[in-house]
Amino acid sequence: MPDGKLRWGILSTANIGRAAVIPAIKASRNGDVRAVASRNRERAYAFASELDIPQSYGSYQGLLEAEDIDAVYIGLPNSLHCEWTVKAADAGKHVLCEKPLGATAAECDEMDRAARRNGVVLMEAFMYRFHPRTERVSKLIRDGAIGPLRAIQSTFTFRLRRSDDIRLQKDLAGGALMDVGCYCVNVSRTLAAAEPVEVQAFAHWAESGVDSQMAGTLRFESGLLAQFDCALTLERRESYQAAGPDGYLSVSSAFLPGDGESTIEEHHGRAGRSVHTLPGADEYQLMVEHFADSALEGREVRYPASEAAANLRAIEALYRSAKNAARPEPVR
Repeated sequence: MPDGKLRWGILSTANIGRAAVIPAIKASRNGDVRAVASRNRERAYAFASELDIPQSYGSYQGLLEAEDIDAVYIGLPNSLHCEWTVKAADAGKHVLCEKPLGATAAECDEMDRAARRNGVVLMEAFMYRFHPRTERVSKLIRDGAIGPLRAIQSTFTFRLRRSDDIRLQKDLAGGALMDVGCYCVNVSRTLAAAEPVEVQAFAHWAESGVDSQMAGTLRFESGLLAQFDCALTLERRESYQAAGPDGYLSVSSAFLPGDGESTIEEHHGRAGRSVHTLPGADEYQLMVEHFADSALEGREVRYPASEAAANLRAIEALYRSAKNAARPEPVR
């Protein structure tokens, strides 16, 4: 690996790569974007030219066979994550894959086995977890700032304008829960530092068969209740609160705060409100640097594939509940 940098290939010309991940790798201290692949050679070439990427491939497999690529970022539709992660691992490439890591928990386990079999690093691209604010909220909870954690409320909604958007396609594992609700499930589990034992959910369904809106509850063994709502049909909302008997923490622009200063509001009733202000940070850059460090140094990532599988088990239980008249469902 020349210059001690991880040499990246990008599987897909999706906008998330163009707008966030590729700029983060280029700005990182330990990564270099070398190639991009698309199923269409002309599209790959145009994308590479636009972003000043040296190589382009007209097939995903072509990029995986390149000897000067160490790792790939997979930004393909959810239904393709497992297939191409396994193929990348079998080709000896480290893999950073968009969330959710797989379409099911079983797929996450299959991907994990492929990575371990080939001695490569695999991680799900939940970038918000690398933002210093997320770490500060978790520390405030651990340190007892609000007393024992008893309630979490989170929301992530936005409005899709195109009826043919891939996030509305059932065969591509789309839906509100898979696209944005997965953040709510993940932040609930992260702040709880535990796994839910039971869930309940209500949903509205699009004509395509995916959930266009969902509201759900995760119950934890401690008694903590985490409620969330997500949608692909509502004005953008993105926040969470964590509450205990002694106060609550409130976070806005929860998952995509940008790279400017961010805040945490701490409320204590009559004792008043205080604001924690954190300096700006690029959560995407912090994520890709952590991933590259792990790959270059041969060590485990902070969030292994088993963590992604746990998130999918909760998501699968929520879908079972929503499809069965909101019947409570165990997480298994």
